[in-house]
Amino acid sequence: MGTRQTGRLRTIPGLIGIGFTLSWIAGLSIPAPSPSFGASGAQIVTASSGHAPALVMQFLLTEGLPAAGIAVVSVTLARFARSRLALVAGAAAALISLLQFILGCWVAATTSPGTAHALCQMLDRMDGVKMMFLAVLGAAAAAAAVLPRWLRLTGAALALTMAVSGVVYLLLAQGLATTAGPALVLLLIFMTGGGIWLGGRERRDSCPEPD
Repeated sequence: MGTRQTGRLRTIPGLIGIGFTLSWIAGLSIPAPSPSFGASGAQIVTASSGHAPALVMQFLLTEGLPAAGIAVVSVTLARFARSRLALVAGAAAALISLLQFILGCWVAATTSPGTAHALCQMLDRMDGVKMMFLAVLGAAAAAAAVLPRWLRLTGAALALTMAVSGVVYLLLAQGLATTAGPALVLLLIFMTGGGIWLGGRERRDSCPEPD
């Protein structure tokens, strides 16, 4: 790997982007229960019983820490592309992700079927809203002519898949829940690749060429 590529990886947005994907991979590797949209409160409490530490850790790695990644990459993107839309959408998605971590910890701790059911439905619908904001973030990137073509195309694909998945989660359409898979893959590519590229560009712009 050349010096320039190594420098990009060592920037804050680059490291945050890489950390975003690693955090998600680690979170998904944790064997924690994942109730379906139609699960009853009793089923959720039964499935969660004895798994509280695993659930909290999973929510930390898939919602808590990624919230920081969304915020950092979105702010960097918004500053570079001069896009207020990217800033607002990214900030909203990051805030929702953080709130989901807090609610997820509550789900892990509760033994009340009614509370567990209400919280899980809230989490799923918040996922839908977050996906919509991420779709807007992707669309903002796709419209930014200053970004490289591969990142704009990734943003466009992210916007489409996130919008579809957002509708599925808002409607709690269990049969279509698999649409979240491609959307997540594109999000990981967008956050990691975007963080690395933006960090490298920011670093290059801040270091004037030698005379």
